[in-house]
Amino acid sequence: MTVTRIGPHRLILGNAYTILPTLGWFDALCMDPPYVFRATGGGQYRKQRATMDQIVEEKLDQGFDHTIINPLLYGNVVVFCHNDQLPKVLPYLDGSFRRQAVCIWRKSNPQPVANKHYQPVMEFYIHAWNEGYHPQGALADLDRQITAYSPRGAEKFGHPTVKPLPVMDKIMGNMAGKTVCDPFMGTGSTGVAAIRAGKTFTGIEHNPAHFETARKRISEAWAQAQQEAV
Repeated sequence: MTVTRIGPHRLILGNAYTILPTLGWFDALCMDPPYVFRATGGGQYRKQRATMDQIVEEKLDQGFDHTIINPLLYGNVVVFCHNDQLPKVLPYLDGSFRRQAVCIWRKSNPQPVANKHYQPVMEFYIHAWNEGYHPQGALADLDRQITAYSPRGAEKFGHPTVKPLPVMDKIMGNMAGKTVCDPFMGTGSTGVAAIRAGKTFTGIEHNPAHFETARKRISEAWAQAQQEAV
């Protein structure tokens, strides 16, 4: 386990399942864990998508252990998940938190494919909360969906499932509290958005390459926040 400090923020290189339970209380847990979906097949179009090979290589299609979400340690939680995971994730959160809502990131540039299914024009995330940690913001901020561009090329930072900053900015604005943890940090989009929202961030990532990308992005976000505060 390696810990990097960036101002008040903390980045940890290691296994989230062993590290997260030792960190204690966070107001908010925001996570984009491995999805459960079929990352093989798809014909010629699939062969042209190198990101799918990366997803398989990094085991980002194998799902996650729901028990990493301990309702005694977090005031509110956001969990991204695949459509096929909703029937299992929703009951787990419903039995753990006071309320929950299913929200949507609708992609303005979805992949032009259906593959005997529906076109993947959206991704789901669930916001669950306990008493005193209900969704924040004015009425316009409390829309259950956001339309945003799905990152392409260099904007993906070498990660196959990176989330765009407009989506993460909205989520950070809706999540109550000042401390936030992302146990599946990836390249650090949650951390950048948390800093922009004035929150204190802790991120955990097991992949050294993604961790280094997150460190650079979050360092830049913190430097910019410091400059703007002067």
